Order: sequence, then C-alpha cells, then structure tokens
Amino acid sequence: MSQTTYKSDVEAVDALAQAYKDLKKEIAKVIVGQDEVVRSVIISLFSNGHSLLVGVPGLAKTLLVSTIAEVLDLGFKRIQFTPDLMPSDITGSEILGEDRHFKFNKGPLFSNIVLADEINRTPPKTQAALLEAMQERSVTVAGERHVLPSPFFVLATQNPIEQEGTYPLPEAQLDRFMFNIPLDYPSYEEEISVVKSTTGIEKPNLKHILNDTQILAFQQLVRKIPVADNVLEYAVSLATKTRPGTERATAKVNDYISWGAGPRASQYLVLGAKCHAAVSGKYSPDIEDVKAIANYVLRHRIVRNYKAEAEGITEENIIQSLF
Repeated sequence: MSQTTYKSDVEAVDALAQAYKDLKKEIAKVIVGQDEVVRSVIISLFSNGHSLLVGVPGLAKTLLVSTIAEVLDLGFKRIQFTPDLMPSDITGSEILGEDRHFKFNKGPLFSNIVLADEINRTPPKTQAALLEAMQERSVTVAGERHVLPSPFFVLATQNPIEQEGTYPLPEAQLDRFMFNIPLDYPSYEEEISVVKSTTGIEKPNLKHILNDTQILAFQQLVRKIPVADNVLEYAVSLATKTRPGTERATAKVNDYISWGAGPRASQYLVLGAKCHAAVSGKYSPDIEDVKAIANYVLRHRIVRNYKAEAEGITEENIIQSLF
C-alpha cells in the first residue's frame, strides 16, 4: 500500500482517512475513551511531529503510546527518565571492541517510536541530548553523527502535579514538540468500561494497521495537501497575536502573557490543519481545522505572567480569546 499504488492524491487522502479510522478502531480495543488524545497523537505522527502528553498518573499515557507503536508495526523503546540518567544512556556510547577499535553501541533512542516517560524528571544535560534527536533526527557521539531510523517520533509524558524532584522543560525543548496534549480523567461510564476490560483475563489481540513505508508516504502526502491563502493567513495571524508588545497582540495577550509563540507554531498550525482535514475526509483545510488543533500547538508556546497566574487565567482562556 505504498504511495505509488494510488491513482491520484485524492485517492491517497481517502486512504489516509480510512487508515486513521482503522487505527482508532484498533486502539479502542485497549484504550477506552480519550478520543481527542488518540486523534491528536495520530495527527502528530502523520505530520511528522513529536507530542508531549500531560496528565496525572494512572491515565494510561504509557499504555496509549505502546498500543500505538504496536498497531503501527514500528520499533518501540521506552526510556524511564530519572535524575541520574546520563545523555549516553539514551543516545548510546562508544565502547572498545575485542579488535581494540571503538565501536558505537546504539542507545534506546534508535527506534521508530521513543517513549520518554516522565521527561521532566531528568536534568537539563540529559534533556538536551533529546534536542538534537528531535530536530535533526540524528545524534552526535564522540564527534560522529549517527542518523536515527525513519520514521522517528518522541512521545513524552509529564506529570503536572508532582513538582518535587522535577526539572521544568526549557522553552527550546518544549518548542520541539508539535503538540502538548492534556489528558483528563475518564468519565464515569468510561471508567466502568476500563475497570471491566482490565480486571479480567481477556487480552485484546491487536492487528498491525500500517508499516513504516506507508507512514512515510502519508507524511509526504500531508505536505502535498493544498492550503488556501486565507487559511494560511489565519494560522499565521493566530500565532503572531500571541506575542505581547507587537502590533497584532490583543489586549488580553499584552495583559497576561510574557512570551508568545514563535514561527514554528505557525508551521505546525498549518501542518496540523492539513492533517486534521485529511483524517476528517476533506481534501483541503479550512479555518475550523486550524481552530481544532490550535490549543495543542499553542498552549506550551505561550508563557503566562504573574498577573495571569494570580487571576487564574489559563493558557486555554487566552487561546480561546484569540479566535
């Protein structure tokens, strides 16, 4: 099912929408509810972007990532971030072989999907080792550049309540994530389903839906989707409005934000809107598609000031006011 088998791009977009439905259906065998979260993670994968999942313990963040890796038939490694984790523990290191020559021993970063569990538990030095991998899709060890497998995604998790022994992610690191996806508690009905399905002996049997070549083909396809000028301008104006002290900034932004979103936000708004349109069965995004993903793209790229925190104004409140 590679890109070449489609007669046209329209047919390819239909195939992408169908693949998305199949993925959701398969993931739902394990993950109950969390539709928005599943949709956002799949959109970021098809857009070739990384995601940060933020939620309290026990909301199946890790299970979601491993389930997605299984359904996509991709290599999967999990790295548990701890305060004593060293950069070489994730990138790999040079070791002296029996032939008295140094050879590179690959770390867990050399996989298609890397789960960075509790990413804010590790010091900045180790967090920085991820920066190059996320941006350049490669790591440099002892002056040698090693290319990571393709496709390559970092899906990181973070616990928002426990700040003891954590190192907040630097803005440069946060900016590498296409989406910041909040997870909430399941509804009462969903929780009943979760408990029913996880306290028996039944184990769901997952099918592989897509492989690496198909995913790479869909990533190319998403980039080919045309965008109308008014939608592009809307996405860029949304990002520029978040920058306090600039001509486009709104009164609320000037009041409550100390730092706004950079140009990467505009790029991700457009890419995300393209992919959101495609998985919804449309051939070109409209303004609604930009709005649908704006929260995930912008919420970790704007920095609230003390006034906003004192008055209980959240990032979501500010983003809603921009529409």
